[in-house]
Formats: sequence, structure tokens, C-alpha cells
Amino acid sequence: MADYTVLIKGDPDRWWTSMSLQQRKDGYAQYARFNEALAAGGHRILGGGELTRLSEARSIPAGGGPVTEGPFAETAEQVGGYYQIATDDLDGLLECCQIIAATGDGIEVRPNVDPTDRPS
Repeated sequence: MADYTVLIKGDPDRWWTSMSLQQRKDGYAQYARFNEALAAGGHRILGGGELTRLSEARSIPAGGGPVTEGPFAETAEQVGGYYQIATDDLDGLLECCQIIAATGDGIEVRPNVDPTDRPS
């Protein structure tokens, strides 16, 4: 079984600043549907989380240096949350991810490095 990270990309502030309470509830219902589809497909959620607003981010530049408020990169799309998933069925996982993509967020699925592939 391989482990994957599902990155949920978009404007995380959108959920809080431009959506009504009902729109947010409807969006979160789709995430619940995603969780159910994962379980039904035999995929195992290992962890994950929703990230807070970009204004709460703190950044340290590559190489070290002063801590600054806000995101390091100025981009329109940021990671707003992630899942850690164990599965033997990447195609099935990608199909489940279509549920989240339909909410307007982008999805990136990347395999995690297997610890046995690291030099000791």
C-alpha cells in the first residue's frame, strides 16, 4: 500500500470572506461525501487538516532569516488543506478527488517518499 498526500489548492480565504454560511455548509458536505467515498473505495485516511486563513501564516525564507507575517509566496492559489491517504488504487483515489475539485478547489495528488528509498 502506498501513501499519498492530497493537496487542496485554491483561495482558502474564499470559504470565509465571499461565501454565505449556507454555501460553506454545502461545501463542507462535499468534503464529508469525499471522506465517505474514500472509505467505500478502500482508501485509508491517515491524517490531514484544513489550514487557517493566509493572514495567520508566518514564513521563514529559504536559508533562514527573519520571520514575516503572511505567506512567503504571493500567489492567487494556496494550499488550504491536505489529506494523507494510504491506498493501493491511485486511479480510485483520483476519482474520489473529483468530488473536491467540483467545489472549485484544485487538487494535487503526490506520492509520499517511501522511507525505504531514503539513504541511511
